[in-house]
Amino acid sequence: MAKTKELSKDVRDKIVDLHKAGMGYKTIVKQLGEKVTTVGAIIRKWKKHKITVTLPRPGAPCKISPRGVAMIMRTVRNQPRTTGEDLVNDLKAAGTIVTKKTIGNTLCCEELKYCSARKVPLLKKAHIHARLKFANEHLNDSEDNWVKVLWSDETKMELFGINSTRHVWRRRNAAYDPKNIIPTVKHGGGNIMLWGCFSAKGTGQLHRIKGTMDGAMYRQILGENLLPSARALKMGRGWVFQHDNDPKHTAKATKEWLKKKKIKVLEWPSQSPDLNPIENLWSELKVRVAKRQPQNLNDLEKICKEEWDKIPPEMCANLVANYKKRLTSDCQQGFCHQVLSHVLQRGQILISLIKMQIIL
Repeated sequence: MAKTKELSKDVRDKIVDLHKAGMGYKTIVKQLGEKVTTVGAIIRKWKKHKITVTLPRPGAPCKISPRGVAMIMRTVRNQPRTTGEDLVNDLKAAGTIVTKKTIGNTLCCEELKYCSARKVPLLKKAHIHARLKFANEHLNDSEDNWVKVLWSDETKMELFGINSTRHVWRRRNAAYDPKNIIPTVKHGGGNIMLWGCFSAKGTGQLHRIKGTMDGAMYRQILGENLLPSARALKMGRGWVFQHDNDPKHTAKATKEWLKKKKIKVLEWPSQSPDLNPIENLWSELKVRVAKRQPQNLNDLEKICKEEWDKIPPEMCANLVANYKKRLTSDCQQGFCHQVLSHVLQRGQILISLIKMQIIL
């Protein structure tokens, strides 16, 4: 894998002279003891540029040979979680010594970057089929259909939860200056649960859930917040309510309450929080709240409601307008899961047949 030293000009000239004399590559290789790839490269350069000297190159030559680049690219394609240190050790074993920065620059040139892995729900086969079915059924729905949807969900807001990710500008040896530190407490310093909803026209009401929510409390929350939100957002006739498959949401009493109120519910696949655009608004809300640094849980609730109302309707409309991209991505992921499952299934069958042949 290590790069070899360049041949002297005399050796290159001799290779060209032997080629002019009518000798083939293999004959030249046997006579001079060089590699056939080296001989071929020198002859091709001579045919193209009529010279054997090294052409001027922009900057220092690459420390990693093309074979080395191909090796690390193959590694990260097969194992994306491979670290830079692992790649450094792989190249070192092959004879090339480089730093992790060189590895990073090389992969960057190949349009790869080191990112945090996205966390997604663990999906079973039934979940994959349900999500794929939902995506296929609604992939061609117009944007007007999604404008009629009132999205909802619950989330947990921690008092000091997101502050740990903030950064400060400070001088050296001033890390523990009171202005440069973020106070931390165990378990996030307490938290509150929130229920919220939104549509393409903006955010609806935000409600704090006190205590453990059961089906009765959930129906009370809907009665106090869902219909008023729909009226405030001017959802009009034919609007659709979205909530996930939490047992409190799918309870018989809850279904009867929604039916009595003549509220149409969007059929929703299990284990699909990433399909709900309200997750983006929760992230936005947590960033906004963290900047205001609430001091207690009552302050946290107040700030949450204030910042929730400040989220611009344009952001909500943009999330709904781009919903088709979520479905397209889910269709592609579902197709990949199905292909992989099919390949693995065929592989198991093939292995079984081979074992049977061996036994026979």
